[in-house]
Amino acid sequence: MKTASWPGIVLALAAAVLWGTTGTSQHFAGGHLSSYWIGTLRLVIAALFFAGLVAATERGTARPRPGDLWQRQLLAGAAIAVYNLAFFSGVRLAGVAVGTTIGIGSGPLFAGALQALITRRAPVPPWWLGTALAIAGGAAIALGNGGAAPADAGGLLLCLTAGFSYAVYTLTAKSLAGHASPARASLWVFGTAAAIALPAAWALAPSGPADLAAAGARTWLVVGWLGIVATGVSYLLFSTALRFISGATGVALALAEPMTAFTLAVLLLGEPLRASGAVGIALILAGLALVIAAERRG
Repeated sequence: MKTASWPGIVLALAAAVLWGTTGTSQHFAGGHLSSYWIGTLRLVIAALFFAGLVAATERGTARPRPGDLWQRQLLAGAAIAVYNLAFFSGVRLAGVAVGTTIGIGSGPLFAGALQALITRRAPVPPWWLGTALAIAGGAAIALGNGGAAPADAGGLLLCLTAGFSYAVYTLTAKSLAGHASPARASLWVFGTAAAIALPAAWALAPSGPADLAAAGARTWLVVGWLGIVATGVSYLLFSTALRFISGATGVALALAEPMTAFTLAVLLLGEPLRASGAVGIALILAGLALVIAAERRG
């Protein structure tokens, strides 16, 4: 048994729980600010968070040269930027229920396939079974609470793009983890992602800066939470987790995110606890247990 994988498993699950606060947080922000700008500000604030963390904790230490790793840094940063923009756009076009299911659920499948292609070591059958169960659980939660979504081919393609981009980010971030601390590697990645996302958000939602100027304190508090905690702290945990577990397992464990989001919606937003939601939670827990068991067995 790979007992050394336990720290990574716990950290990845903790990151997924923080990611699961995103939807509830945006509910409290109101609808005045474009989702493109919310996603972009998350990246900008997270990059500033990592810059401050590196300055505070790595002063005087040897600095790895990002120029030696610029291709992986650019790929991971671009993948995160594309994930943010594609996911928000895809969910808006395809509907929250179907869009979220495809965007989050396709990530582990892409990660497993890419890991097999790159390393020639495919995840074991229990991993695939556990991932399938967790995806089915996420689908049960989303479709049971969101109703039917309009069939929009462009939206579905964008959600698949988001899932693929997240898988690419995770596998690339794992390769960066061996060359720099999680904080510094995340600074490289999120600094690159913010530089890509800012002009894209400006082009897609040019009224964003004016909306930001008019935003109230509550909106800025929510944006701060999303940037510092739900993005900065969570990706620091996730990047650290990748030192102990495979990239494919990291993406699979992120399927705890919809379970967290649903639980918060029931507890804080007053959404009803439907049978589909209870079944979905049970499937996710069973699936994650299989994924964890497969990871511990190597």
